[in-house]
Amino acid sequence: MYSPSENPKATMVACRECGQQVSAQAFSCPHCGAPYPAKARWDGWGYEYKSQTTLFGLPLIHVSFKYRPNKTPVVAKGIISIGQFGMGIVNISQFGIGLFSLSQFTIAGYAIAQFGIAWKLIAQVGLYFDKGYGQFVYPLMEVLQKFLS
Repeated sequence: MYSPSENPKATMVACRECGQQVSAQAFSCPHCGAPYPAKARWDGWGYEYKSQTTLFGLPLIHVSFKYRPNKTPVVAKGIISIGQFGMGIVNISQFGIGLFSLSQFTIAGYAIAQFGIAWKLIAQVGLYFDKGYGQFVYPLMEVLQKFLS
């Protein structure tokens, strides 16, 4: 068995939170519980990618399947947004808002969704303004008229 000084994989570093020595590969500090204590900065769990190319101040592509340390989700916001939560011109997400959206739950101009509200949509359950196809899909104005009368 190697001691930490003999094993190059067991490099010890100071925890960014408590300053105690921890393995550089530790998932949490055994002293204070800080996640990924060897990282100088840690901004949450999951994966996030933003392209360097931007249009109208938004990244061309923003992919986010990430949660901040306080457990709030990071919303994918870009021309093309991909993630659990998304907002973009083209949106692929579980919960999303977009001009064109492929989502489980969405509000969009044009949508393919399980549950959606859109100008035109294909959905299992949805409300539409112009055209809609699906299992339980109704014109929004017709639903509002029945609700208001």
